[in-house]
Amino acid sequence: MAGVDSLWEYLTVATVVALAGLAVIVGLVRGRGGKGGSKTIEAPPSVPREDGREADGLAPPDGEPVEDTGGGVAVDVEPEPATPTLEKPASARGRLARLRARLARSNNAIGNALLALLSSGGLDEQSWEDVEDTLLQADLGVEATNELVGKLRTRVQVDGASDPEVVKGWLREELLALVDPSMDRRVAASRVGDRPSVILVVGVNGTGKTTTVGKLARVLVAEDKDVLLGAADTFRAAAADQLQTWGERVGVPTVRSDREGADPASVAFDAVKSAADYEADVVIIDTAGRLHNKAGLMDELSKVKRVVEKQSPIDEVLLVLDATTGQNGMRQAEVFGEAVNITGIVLSKLDGTAKGGIVVNVQRRLGVPVKLVGLGEGPDDLAPFDPEAFVDAIIG
Repeated sequence: MAGVDSLWEYLTVATVVALAGLAVIVGLVRGRGGKGGSKTIEAPPSVPREDGREADGLAPPDGEPVEDTGGGVAVDVEPEPATPTLEKPASARGRLARLRARLARSNNAIGNALLALLSSGGLDEQSWEDVEDTLLQADLGVEATNELVGKLRTRVQVDGASDPEVVKGWLREELLALVDPSMDRRVAASRVGDRPSVILVVGVNGTGKTTTVGKLARVLVAEDKDVLLGAADTFRAAAADQLQTWGERVGVPTVRSDREGADPASVAFDAVKSAADYEADVVIIDTAGRLHNKAGLMDELSKVKRVVEKQSPIDEVLLVLDATTGQNGMRQAEVFGEAVNITGIVLSKLDGTAKGGIVVNVQRRLGVPVKLVGLGEGPDDLAPFDPEAFVDAIIG
C-alpha cells in the first residue's frame, strides 16, 4: 500500500513539472511575436507639430480629415481607375449642311466670277476665254472645261439671256451634269452574306490617309456599324498608334503588329480574319503611303491586295487624294488605278483653298465616283459627297 502511495506522489510531481515547462514554452513563443508569418509594423517616425509638440505619425495633422478604415489607422486609398467614356460621333447625315457651308467659302469666288462673265451680255471671244481660264484655275480639267463652255455658249447664243438668275440656272444644270449625280456613291460597309465587308484604303504620303481611316470609322459607328481596323501601315512608326487611338475613342478594335516593319500583307490578312471571327460588319485596312512613281512600292500594294483576297473578296478600294494637289493628284490617281482596282475617291482637305473642279476631273480620269470629302481638321469633318450640295456651294 505504501508503494502505491509513493507512485502517486511521483506522478503528481511529474505532472506539475510538465505543466510548468509547457507554460514557459508558450510564454517564450508569445514573447517572440510569433514567427509563423505575421510581420511587425513599425510606426512612422514622430513629426514635429507647429505647436512644438511631437506627433506620433499616426495622428493626422490638425484640421485634415482622415478616412477611417475601421482599424484606427489612416491609410492612403488608391482611387479606382476611371472607366473611359466613348465618344459619340456625329451622324453623317447631319454633316451635309456643313459640306455646303465649307465648300462655299473655298469655291464661291469661282462661281461669282463665272456668273459675272456670263451675265454681262454680249460675250465676245475674250470673255469666253476668261470663262475657260476661270474653270481651268478651279482644276476642272481641259476636257470638262471645253465641254462646259461649249454648252454654255450654245445656250447664250440661242436664248440671248443675260439675267443673272437665268444664267445661274444654266450654270447649275451643266455643272451638275459634269459631276454626274447618277454615280453610285455608297460605301460598301455592310456584311456580305456571312462575312464582313472589306475596305482597303490607299494613297500617297501626306494625303491624310490614316486620319481618313479613323474618321471613316467614326462615320460608320454613327451608322451603328460594327467596325474593325487593320493597321497595315507598318513602315511609319506612329501609324499603328495613331490608328489605334482613333479606334479607341469610339470603341473600335485595331489589329496591328507588335513590331515595326512587319509584313503589311500579313497584318492585313490577320485583320480580315479577326473581323470574320469578331462578326464585324466591316473591316477597314490602312496601308502605307506609297509614292506613285515608285514601282516597287506599288508592287507591294498589289501584294497586299492579293493576300487579302485569299481570305476574302475586297469590296471597296478607296483612294485618298489631297484636293489641293491639282493635276499632280490626277497622275497619282491613274497609277493607283493601275495597281489596284479603285472603286471610289476620298478627297481630303476640300476646304480652305481647295479647287473643287478636281471632283469632275478625277471622276472622268478614273471612271469612279468621289464618295467622301474631308472638310476640315475635326474628327467628324469627313462627309459623304453630295453632288447637288457641291454644285450649289460653287455657284453660291
